[in-house]
Amino acid sequence: MNRLMKPGIRERETLLNSGLLAALGVESVAAMMEIAVIGNLPARQILFREGEPADLLHCVLSGYVRVYKLDPDGREADVELYGPGDLIGASVVLDGGRYTATAQAAEPALIARFDLKRVRDIANRRPDLAVALTHALSAQLAKAFASLANDRLHTAPQRVARFLLAHCIVEGKPASFRLPYQKSLLAGKLGLAPEALSRAFSMLRGYGVNVRGRLVHINDPEALRRV
Repeated sequence: MNRLMKPGIRERETLLNSGLLAALGVESVAAMMEIAVIGNLPARQILFREGEPADLLHCVLSGYVRVYKLDPDGREADVELYGPGDLIGASVVLDGGRYTATAQAAEPALIARFDLKRVRDIANRRPDLAVALTHALSAQLAKAFASLANDRLHTAPQRVARFLLAHCIVEGKPASFRLPYQKSLLAGKLGLAPEALSRAFSMLRGYGVNVRGRLVHINDPEALRRV
């Protein structure tokens, strides 16, 4: 990570709206802001590696961070994609030890980090932070279960269709939007190989989905729901 600095007005606002700090009282927010530092993470740079000592808690302020695990043969399996306001790996606060996956900038990202020992010290003094951290961990666990169920219950075209429908601004009407991140990241998020994502997009053309680069147009959302 590049040179670290204290968060400015814009970064503080993003932190205040994050899932963690938004739930805190004034004194706990001030305590967390006091220990927060920010830094830029260039695209593809590693934030932390699986197995390294977990000594920092991270929050994404801008950009996206990909978290993945490696098998013994070096193949990567995406675990989650974190965006602005997301807390990365809340479990490290409770279990300490070592990071259980590798985190890498999917694109240039701005990251806030908090010394884990000092976070625990604040949580021991301020119950609202302890509760907020527990809620963050619970939310991440629920999201992981939902992702696992989605992988097992739906085909590749169905997973893609559900993702696209979730990004339709006006329900039931034709919609155009830009994918929030590259297709390679979308494939990992949906538990698909890049070629499987391409085949799914091709199949969905028959349901009125047109994709050019990251631009998506859905002619008939109701038809897409029937995939």
